[in-house]
Amino acid sequence: MPSEKILEQKKALVEALAEKMGRAVSGVLVKYEGITVDQDTKMRAALRAAGVEYSVIKNTLIGKACDQAGFEGLKSELEGMNAIAFSYDDAIAPAKILKEYADKIETFEIRGGILEGAVVDAATVNELAEIPPKEVLVAKLLGSIQSPLYKFAYVLQAIIDKDGEEAPAEEAPAEEVAAEATEAPAEAPAETPAE
Repeated sequence: MPSEKILEQKKALVEALAEKMGRAVSGVLVKYEGITVDQDTKMRAALRAAGVEYSVIKNTLIGKACDQAGFEGLKSELEGMNAIAFSYDDAIAPAKILKEYADKIETFEIRGGILEGAVVDAATVNELAEIPPKEVLVAKLLGSIQSPLYKFAYVLQAIIDKDGEEAPAEEAPAEEVAAEATEAPAEAPAETPAE
């Protein structure tokens, strides 16, 4: 029978895990099998760099945390050894990084997850992993907004350039006419008096 101290520690772990589940914008549950130490080290480094928390946790603790956080639907995936990853600001990062390793390692598979407070299946997590990173999406959005503006600016510049070229051509004859008008009296032949 576990001691009171161990039970308190487990209870604290479950509460902390439930709090993370509730606070996370996304979480991914993976079957943690068949990954080498080298692969695991690289994967954890990539997750840390993306601001993702990742832990291998006993299924009983994950199950109790799911009950507390309201994610009971995730409990059906708790078989074998599992790990769970949480992100608090980038919903795509854990799915993208873990899918990269699940694609390489046959026994390391995505089982499901949570997204914006709801339980999602493995297919949804895999679809989420295919979405480009936030920075790329923002760049595409800005590009799509800027493109019409640039086209409009080019059209305006073309009109300005066209008007700028025509203006001197129109002014030249007017200047010549004015010059001819001032010179005309000097060149006019003198009238001879009628005899």
